[in-house]
Amino acid sequence: MFNSSIKFPFFLTILVLVIFSSCEKSNYELPDLRTKIDYAKLTATTPYKSLFIDAKGDTTVDLTSGNNRYKQFQALNYYLGAAVRDTKTLDATLMKNMYTNSGSPFTDIASLNILGTTLNASGVQLRNITASSKSTTDAEATRARLEALYVDMTNVSKAVSTTATKGVAGKLGTYLVDAKGIETAQIIQKILIGALQLDYICNILLVQGLDADNKTLVAGKKYSQLEHNWDEAYGILTLNPVYLLGSTDAVRGTTESFIGSYIWEFNKAGYAKIFPAFLKGRAAIVNNDKTELKTQATFIRTEIEKAIASAAVGYLAKWKTSTTDAARAHAIGEGLGFIYSLRYCTVTSVDAKFSDDILQNLTGSTNGFWDLTNDKINAASEAITLKFKL
Repeated sequence: MFNSSIKFPFFLTILVLVIFSSCEKSNYELPDLRTKIDYAKLTATTPYKSLFIDAKGDTTVDLTSGNNRYKQFQALNYYLGAAVRDTKTLDATLMKNMYTNSGSPFTDIASLNILGTTLNASGVQLRNITASSKSTTDAEATRARLEALYVDMTNVSKAVSTTATKGVAGKLGTYLVDAKGIETAQIIQKILIGALQLDYICNILLVQGLDADNKTLVAGKKYSQLEHNWDEAYGILTLNPVYLLGSTDAVRGTTESFIGSYIWEFNKAGYAKIFPAFLKGRAAIVNNDKTELKTQATFIRTEIEKAIASAAVGYLAKWKTSTTDAARAHAIGEGLGFIYSLRYCTVTSVDAKFSDDILQNLTGSTNGFWDLTNDKINAASEAITLKFKL
């Protein structure tokens, strides 16, 4: 006999659950933002912005924040060079302000197409993304190290008219070194390449950033947060619409600085594949193809790490082949900065201890550069080569 007191409420319960489940699914699985892109349309010369447009034909790419940080790095680096270029005593406070974008520190630099007012008003800075994949303690330690180096750079710049010797800061050829023979400007630049560019691109934007929303637009913008994360990574790598366009192993086809230049110089097997990987990854975001997106992100991260490690080994080799103290000091300055930056190579599972042990063995002695030997250089090179399977 049919028992309505039991069956009917049960039926209603099931009906309500089905309706609720359908509504929940509908609200969660929003329609794709974009029309899918055929991967076959991507070429090595396709400008980065050209295919990524919305239904109205407006670009969904905004490289502004990435490019502004890139230019802030350029401006800080240009200022470091003023010690030798302009025989100028530098100002540590100004360097710190450029690092934090405080106090309107940036001025026009015509040769780099930099407008100071644009960078001052950009709302972005370098300090808060430096070593940002690390713990708060470790990140602050790296940031404090850089700020201490700005003070060191100021002190070294006062010796620009002195000839450097063991224990005496000054110029070696055209290079400015501290009392241990270390080119402070190179250490700053290379630490920023690792702690800022490598870490933020490879360990934040192309790892954590891949889990960002791709179903809705950022308020007031034409892009999703995932799209913007990927675009910011590209904008911090290069200012060019096609990275390394027209490059060959012998000739770099575009003007590049920092990591973008060293990828070409020290990763001959991979440099031509970086731009296509960025392009395909961006198309994968449009297509909601998470598997392809992660594949391209991992490739980019791996190739950038290879470039950093190969640069470290390459400059150690240049120390051995150089014939003057000036050339050797310049080579080891670049090498030391890249060795410090190895700690951000997470694909290769390198930690700070690996970098610090090599640095200590190279220049931890009283006289630093002046105490270097072939044995010290060989040990460092062998350790890095083994770790990265170069």
